[in-house]
Amino acid sequence: MTVQRTEAAPDPVASDLIGSGVEGGLRDQIDAWWQRIRGGEMGALPAIGGLVVLSILFSILSPYFFTAGNLANLINQAASLVMLGMALVFVLLLGEIDLSAGVTGGVGVALFVVLNDVAHIPWPIALIVGFLFGIVTGSVIGFFVARVGIPSFVVTLGLFLGYQGLALVVIGSGGLYQMQVPAISAIMNSNLPVWAGWVLLLVVLAVSGGMSFWDRSRRTRAGVPNRDISLVWIKLGVILVIGGVVVYFLNLNRSQSIIPVQGVPMIVPIVLAILWIGTFVLDRTKFGRYLYAIGGNAEAVRRSGVKVRWVKWSAFVVCSSLAVVSQLFDVARIGNVDAAAGRDIVLSGVAAAVVGGVSLFGGRGRLIHAALGALVIAAITNGLGLLNLPSGINLLVTGGVLILAATVDALSRLRSGGARA
Repeated sequence: MTVQRTEAAPDPVASDLIGSGVEGGLRDQIDAWWQRIRGGEMGALPAIGGLVVLSILFSILSPYFFTAGNLANLINQAASLVMLGMALVFVLLLGEIDLSAGVTGGVGVALFVVLNDVAHIPWPIALIVGFLFGIVTGSVIGFFVARVGIPSFVVTLGLFLGYQGLALVVIGSGGLYQMQVPAISAIMNSNLPVWAGWVLLLVVLAVSGGMSFWDRSRRTRAGVPNRDISLVWIKLGVILVIGGVVVYFLNLNRSQSIIPVQGVPMIVPIVLAILWIGTFVLDRTKFGRYLYAIGGNAEAVRRSGVKVRWVKWSAFVVCSSLAVVSQLFDVARIGNVDAAAGRDIVLSGVAAAVVGGVSLFGGRGRLIHAALGALVIAAITNGLGLLNLPSGINLLVTGGVLILAATVDALSRLRSGGARA
């Protein structure tokens, strides 16, 4: 009689757990991290290093760069780019791209402003219409990419061109509309009370620590090794120190008049909440794991029974929806919308993701990487502006940083591929 062996099915709980692949003590983690660096997987390290270098350089060249007022301005200026960079991560992880994300957000916000200002539709309903436009656009892109098989570059380039015309139709001959919704304007033009900044830091620590210990408990129940507990305390310590310094500076009075201006900008907790939700989705849901897997090898994932088309479709919907949020931040900051809204930011959004360590080839990157990359680009723009250098220099420097980041990404792919071979 022939005995047929069958492999045990994978533990559904263990398969949902997060791990580095090399669990163990602090020394083991450092060794594993260094091996990844040597193999070309540098993650956000270049972005962090670049941000530190830029901060030191601009602080030396301009006495206004490292001040509480400029720090608040930098955060507000970067918010829209941070959000767009995070939006694009969802499609870049698939090895796809969305060149229409900026103008999609621009038209969505233009619909919101025009419906509220001209048609006098209540702003919550008008805002929902704007988001529905983003959802529909993402669905259209997903259909042509996932079902029809047209490359995302071609589909989104077509929408990038077409939506510029649609923006002209929506805005009309006036060319510009004021955004007259105080609740939306407050997102980018108001600050938390001084005490609320410290409460926000405590909430961030509690959420980060809670998620870390929850992950550890799940791994323990599943019989999976855990990392050394010291890593959790180190992470919380870093958040406490960096967050404490930022909150302290932002709570300083940065007003030049009698009326004090102080506190953490209102946009900070909103961006942090979206960042946490997006990171939770990518790290702890099947949808997130499928994004990474498809970016690594779409055919293998399809053969394993995953509905690759549905995942791609959903990723483009998420990207377009968050693009509307990005442009909503921008319009709230400047107070008006015109037909050019979102036209120029999309390439900066791609640059932010790539500079932060998100791979253009798919399968690698995190939302925090895109946020760090956006801060690097915003710091370049802010610092060069303080030095009164022409805008052309800004474009040249940003373009050079993008090429350098893309080169590092390509070389790391070759190096890691060679290491596996």
